[in-house]
Amino acid sequence: MQLLIAAVLVVVVAGVALLLQRKRSVDPPTQNRWQVPAQLDRGDFAQASGEWLVVTFTSSSCQTCADVKRKAAVLASGEVSVVDVDYATQRALHERYNIDAVPTLVIADGDGVVRKSFLGPVTATDLWAACAEARNPGSSPEPDLGQQR
Repeated sequence: MQLLIAAVLVVVVAGVALLLQRKRSVDPPTQNRWQVPAQLDRGDFAQASGEWLVVTFTSSSCQTCADVKRKAAVLASGEVSVVDVDYATQRALHERYNIDAVPTLVIADGDGVVRKSFLGPVTATDLWAACAEARNPGSSPEPDLGQQR
């Protein structure tokens, strides 16, 4: 009888020890962190003649990309150049800037410093507000729109 109690006690202690060890060695959940470039070389974009540069990194097989590309095109003006970089035709630029999710939209200043960015879908209102805030800080009621994550 004492031998049976000792065996049960050993099994219980071993089970508790195993449970505690598993709790301590659990890896944290995976967190996806998509890459957004912090700096662009304006020389990579032939159409970058404006003071500001809006670049959409897209893929022709992505419906959301087509929507973001359409919304970005409206921003084009004498001061804002808008360039689309499609993965199928300009894969090297996607790789150069470590773009691993599309659509990625960046708003860069005259030195190529990325001031605002969006990953995924964006509303026209948010895009306009982020562009206005980048060009004229303090002009948007929501200055954190398009912040890098």
